[in-house]
Amino acid sequence: MSANFQTPKWVHDAVFYQIFPDRFAKSALVEKPTHLEDWDAPPTPYGFKGGDLLGVTEHLDYLQDLGITAIYFTPIFQSASNHRYHTHDYFKVDPLLGGEKAFQTLLKEAHRRNIRIVLDGVFNHASRGFFQFNHILECGKQSPYLDWFKIHGFPLNAYEGKPRYECWWSIPALPTFNHANPQVRKFIMEVGRYWLEQGIDGWRLDVPFEVKEPGFWEEFRSVVKSVNPEAYITGEIPWDARPWLQGNQFDGVMNYLLTYSLWSFFGGEHLQEDLVGHWRSHGPEYFVKDAESFAQQITLLQNLYPLPAVQAQMNLLDSHDTARFLSLVNGRKEALRLAALVLFTYPGAPTIYYGDEIGMEGGKDPDCRRGFPWDTSRWDMDLRNYFKSLIMIRKSHPALRDGSWEILKAENQWLAYARKHENDYVVVLLNNSPQTNFLEVTLKEFSGEESLKNLLNGEMVKIEGNILRYKLAPYSGTILSQGQY
Repeated sequence: MSANFQTPKWVHDAVFYQIFPDRFAKSALVEKPTHLEDWDAPPTPYGFKGGDLLGVTEHLDYLQDLGITAIYFTPIFQSASNHRYHTHDYFKVDPLLGGEKAFQTLLKEAHRRNIRIVLDGVFNHASRGFFQFNHILECGKQSPYLDWFKIHGFPLNAYEGKPRYECWWSIPALPTFNHANPQVRKFIMEVGRYWLEQGIDGWRLDVPFEVKEPGFWEEFRSVVKSVNPEAYITGEIPWDARPWLQGNQFDGVMNYLLTYSLWSFFGGEHLQEDLVGHWRSHGPEYFVKDAESFAQQITLLQNLYPLPAVQAQMNLLDSHDTARFLSLVNGRKEALRLAALVLFTYPGAPTIYYGDEIGMEGGKDPDCRRGFPWDTSRWDMDLRNYFKSLIMIRKSHPALRDGSWEILKAENQWLAYARKHENDYVVVLLNNSPQTNFLEVTLKEFSGEESLKNLLNGEMVKIEGNILRYKLAPYSGTILSQGQY
């Protein structure tokens, strides 16, 4: 590990909100083409609904009220796909999203509210519409950009037949960059630098494990940190990420290994055979059946990485690449509430996929990318208020952001753990079973008649000696605190 490995302190304290720009909100101020899908119609692989960045700006008050301090956007650059992972121009914001002017307005208004902005960097592959690849399509083997990609013959078969160039997952629309080409490398570094100079607060890197050129991500980190030492770098690594988290590449990763454990513990064994996403085979050991194995796994995840990386993980219940958590657990909101309880009391930065806080559902891509329903009559307000309470509690307690971690007891389907930072001591209890459970936990921090405050309902709970006794209803949990915060 790098001796001077540090991660941005603001990330340790952050609550992220992931936005799929075409589906969150649209503004009447952004002119659109006419052929758009109805906002509430089921999403399709190629259809556009017309969400834009001014729409996000117009709803920043909603996010601020919820308690969000950072937004991670899936790609916003010019592209001919609704998800924009097929990048045409890395230096242009997609005109359907409002272009650069809308982006700068968003950035200014977000920063005015102390909300950070992290963009998605798709640097493994481009698209058929990317200028240099399009040049090859037009000019063939005479194109001076031939070695920007890995071409194996002509015709390229970019639209029909087996492609004769390397592309991501053999998808001809996604030609893979030749990262060994110094010009390609320089180009990507310039993209990374440019948007940081425009004011963004970090990069989320798409499939960075596919970029195997030695020293590439080390150079990227150097470029990023030279512009802004507090800029965040997180990678989409859905398995053991130790090679990328030694202080010379990323600050953190999207913590899918935590996600898998949350799915299986709160969702049930059926999820082990019904996973949604591309990486099922990489995390089977993170599927758990009871509190003991769940406690072991979520503790193991912290011990895998250096502490600065643990504090900067992007922890999530779901994303644009998976079914939504609520759909995975067959609509059981009590399971979502328990999983969220862990998410907001676990080391690392909790991340909400847009709409989870109001009870949005959705199956496999593209169904998980539905339009956000701005009609509040369709919201689960109790669920939103619960998320809001968890966010306020996390912000109020240093122990939940930078505190130590200790499993107090794990038995059958219930779990108790503690977080501590200086004088702030927090105990989390949860019962993931259909029966009421009477929990008895030894708290070595105590030796006499003391009390803890229930942070969710305000009641006081007495400690007898150093024994905490607490009754938890089926599928419920709570947070108790000693600290005066």
